[in-house]
Amino acid sequence: MNIAVVRCDEVPPTLWKNGKGLVRDLLHWPDEAHWQARISVADIDVDSPFSVYDDAERWFSVVQGHGVRLRLPDGWHSVLADGPALRFRGEDAPACELIDGPTRDLNLMCRRSAGHGEMAAARPGEVWHSTAALRALFTADAATLLDDTGSELHLLPFTLAWAAGTDAPWQLRSATAQPRAWWLAFDPLPR
Repeated sequence: MNIAVVRCDEVPPTLWKNGKGLVRDLLHWPDEAHWQARISVADIDVDSPFSVYDDAERWFSVVQGHGVRLRLPDGWHSVLADGPALRFRGEDAPACELIDGPTRDLNLMCRRSAGHGEMAAARPGEVWHSTAALRALFTADAATLLDDTGSELHLLPFTLAWAAGTDAPWQLRSATAQPRAWWLAFDPLPR
């Protein structure tokens, strides 16, 4: 398996772009200076607005804590720890209210002018087929990633596993019936 692994807690936190919170950038693809896709984990300790990201499509999911309420142009949206990811425009930079204490949150940002992204809950036993140029699994619980050759990659909690240029089916195995895990993908627009 030619898969890179990034442990969240091994990445030093930095300030949000607006300075209102802390984030751990797990991946900038293809590189930090010219990213088309960015995967990060943010810690939200107080109510505060999100940073503005022009030309970015964002997916946001609560991976630890109860949840948040985000105010977007069409109204308030609750994002709960056991609920689906919320997709919104980076330009909208919603106000964020904690529902019941601090949260840790998974973010996928993709440049709309560069391609298309995807974030979906990963369920044990389901096979994930994706032909996207960048594919990833983030898990907040211990889990195993399997590919179509039978290779296994054991992942500790709060780990991102990612690969570029492969379309082999992936599968998640976990001792937890409903692990906190997400498939993430980015596919560049044709040149």
